[in-house]
Amino acid sequence: FSVGAFGKFDALLAQAGEDRVTLKIRLQSQPWHMYSGVITRCILAASTLPEGKEAAKRVMAAVGAHREEFEFERHARGPNMDATPNDIIRRIESYSGVQVAEAFDIPDLDREIKWHCRYARQNGIHVSPTFMIDGLVQSDMGSGDAVESWVEKLLK
Repeated sequence: FSVGAFGKFDALLAQAGEDRVTLKIRLQSQPWHMYSGVITRCILAASTLPEGKEAAKRVMAAVGAHREEFEFERHARGPNMDATPNDIIRRIESYSGVQVAEAFDIPDLDREIKWHCRYARQNGIHVSPTFMIDGLVQSDMGSGDAVESWVEKLLK
């Protein structure tokens, strides 16, 4: 569902107006997805590169486009049982064109990951995606909604 929402963000900004709306993505690592922590760290690592948010966006798009290759069958088995975190990083680099391996090792990157986790907990966020407007969770917004519906809620 997060991939569905992510795929609509450019249209949202175009329709709502980038000068009127600020879109912030907070990452929620999900432990039942076995490599969620590694992928989350790769996205944050990409954001530290000179290309910043564009690099992070390319990593997210690449993972979304190839999500089955990062997943486990029923969250417990399948070909990824033999994959290592380095294999996952190499896949992300290959699909996204973003070299994240070196930035993945930034020691203080843990603080950023913990901040994202704490933010979600403090705001009662348990599912992904969760939408917020002006710091308030919007339980009536979802990834299946039309972009026009999002724009209407945002610009109320």
